Amino acid sequence: MTEASPNDVQSFLHAMEMNDERYLTLLAKLIGEAENLQNNPQQGLVPQENLAANHVLALLEPHSKEKGGPLLIERIEFTPGRSNLIVKYPGTSEATTAFVGSHMDVVPANPEGWERNPFELTREGDMLFGRGTTDCLGHVALITELLVQIAEHRPALKRSLIVVFIANEENSSVPGIGVDGLLKAGALEQIKNGPLFWVDCADSQPCLGTCGMVCWKLKVHGRLFHSGLPHKAINPIELGTVALQEILRRFYADFPTHSEESKYNYVVSSSMKPTQVECARGSLNQVPPHATFSGDIRSVPFYEIKDVKAKVESYVTDLNQNITSLPSLGPFSSYVVSSEDPPIRGKLELEWIGEGENGIAVKLGTVGNIALTEATKEVLGSVTPYSITGSLPLVRYLQDNDFDVQLVGYGKSAKYHAENEAADLKDFRQALRILARVVARLEKE
Repeated sequence: MTEASPNDVQSFLHAMEMNDERYLTLLAKLIGEAENLQNNPQQGLVPQENLAANHVLALLEPHSKEKGGPLLIERIEFTPGRSNLIVKYPGTSEATTAFVGSHMDVVPANPEGWERNPFELTREGDMLFGRGTTDCLGHVALITELLVQIAEHRPALKRSLIVVFIANEENSSVPGIGVDGLLKAGALEQIKNGPLFWVDCADSQPCLGTCGMVCWKLKVHGRLFHSGLPHKAINPIELGTVALQEILRRFYADFPTHSEESKYNYVVSSSMKPTQVECARGSLNQVPPHATFSGDIRSVPFYEIKDVKAKVESYVTDLNQNITSLPSLGPFSSYVVSSEDPPIRGKLELEWIGEGENGIAVKLGTVGNIALTEATKEVLGSVTPYSITGSLPLVRYLQDNDFDVQLVGYGKSAKYHAENEAADLKDFRQALRILARVVARLEKE
């Protein structure tokens, strides 16, 4: 096909529309592989992202440099069968526009809880059902469609367009397979010359920020005794309850609403909360010997997770040293049994579940941020950027390594990781127009 002149670039990109048949055909093939893309090694589910990559490559390879087309395609595996794809449409300058983060693994789906087969694309009007429609195979198909149309028409771009489809986004227990491996290998250095759009969010609006997250476990050691003699027992359920009340009071005092949150449209601030409680099994007339409270911390990105963890550790250390300062829940309840020699003391034992990770606040006012904001407004008629107190893995890691990361996505947040996961084809049609106009706006820079 004849290469388009620079004057045709803007009109081509602004006129781009979804090829529904091609998009849905690819998406159906991807979701047809989803049973083997489930990612939870603890359940024995190890995805084979090469199965999804093969379908993407079937559309892109006819436009590869080797076949006389413009696309430079690189398949990178750090673990056999677990592909990452880097696709480059070369521009005439060193500047880049990059779409990264659309991943080829999915969270597990139990067919028993679904009204439809999760491993088959089901279309009902414009609603698309199946595991991965929203997170994230719908985005993989979306950006593949963008690449195909650009490769077919060959607009004379100044900026190289680089797309990175990644493996292993849904589970970080085995590192070095996906974007972290690509970064370590130097494969992403080429995209530092422009904005990086992480396409794995939802609801069609720019996402300005996420929260950091770390999970915790607080094991409370008490003393087993007959419940009829509570003065000789240390009740770990009571101790854990009042200790957590004090820990939370200190947490919210040290990590209050941050002054930057309103600028980023956060709905809620940092939080710490228990989400599970368990205790040693026994009879109802026994005070158990220990109880465990588990939960998570969500921290807005203006606080560092390492600082949050250090503070919480200091709370627990202080409370262990001053266990008698905690209020009891009754006249015969205490956290030290002084009648024993030596006295028996209750104890709090804090454990972090994983290292945790920081949230991200995107850089406002950059060319990438402005391009995404204006393109969204142009297509949708309005723009309402938002931040979430959920977490996205890896994005802060990229920002800390000098990438200008912007966040966006076009599935349904209400359907993320859900039974009967779904997305709206209309949203993805609009998404293609938005991303094409992002490219167009950056071409003017």
